[in-house]
Amino acid sequence: MSKLLEVDKLSISFSQYVKGLEQRELKVISDLTMDVNDHEILAVLGSSGSGKSLLAHAILGILPLNAKVSGSMKYKGEELTEELKEELRGKKISFIPQSVNNLNPLMKVKEQAIGYIEDESEKEKIQKKQREIFKQYDLSEEVDEMYPFQLSGGMARKVLISTALLNDPEIIIADEPTPGLDEKSVEETINNLVELKENGIGMILITHDIYTAINTSDRIAILYLGYVIEITETKNFSGHGENLLHPYTRSLYQALPENDFKLTEGHQPSYLNIPKGCPYHENCPNKTDKCDNILPELKTIGNTIVRCFNPLDGGD
Repeated sequence: MSKLLEVDKLSISFSQYVKGLEQRELKVISDLTMDVNDHEILAVLGSSGSGKSLLAHAILGILPLNAKVSGSMKYKGEELTEELKEELRGKKISFIPQSVNNLNPLMKVKEQAIGYIEDESEKEKIQKKQREIFKQYDLSEEVDEMYPFQLSGGMARKVLISTALLNDPEIIIADEPTPGLDEKSVEETINNLVELKENGIGMILITHDIYTAINTSDRIAILYLGYVIEITETKNFSGHGENLLHPYTRSLYQALPENDFKLTEGHQPSYLNIPKGCPYHENCPNKTDKCDNILPELKTIGNTIVRCFNPLDGGD
């Protein structure tokens, strides 16, 4: 495998006005570091509001104007500047949006899949490719002439996936691809994503669904309050979670009904009151005074990256 995307110490904040002209900085992603290889699905797992979609928007270069961004992103070793993001977006880096509502309700499926192409010979070439890809996903020629409201949830999801493949991407960012789908459509979507990986594509799968992450990915990155707190191989989400090193990651896994169904008290703090030390220390059963005041750095233990002063040992 070769490295396609590297994100190093990415931080994103927004300027907001409160109480008239009083201004504050709302930090929503902090010191975020991760990477993704070809032939790999990296699941980015976190609760709603943990910064997952903003990560996608930062990579694609579609953050709002009031966003302040620091840190580094590289595509195949090259600095991912705003100009390069614009060049790669929709081509080498494709996006599968969170909602099928991103399909234009006033355009037929084929028209919005291929977009506006002035050159007739180029248009014919793209139309042929579009039909081939749609066929791979069991989307008949009748689907080409349909409007989005005529599609089932599973068909609409396939249209979004197929459209993302038209320009032979090397990286796909899939933002919450399964919510709202029936069980069969979820299974089909997962199989489609795995098939793309096996064909060489590197994928960032953004989700809050731990089942989708476990059933689809090779590695899982856990986000909490805008911080990456653990990146580990998906196979470690097994047994009683004894190979998961961060207390929050293990508590997520053990809270599943088929595991210990062990629930922990507390909730993710507000971005308006980000703790001074470890972002998880208010709810952590293993915290020390150091955790209250100092932010732990990411460190590597075996094949796991973890942000914790007191990572759990196997069997805890």
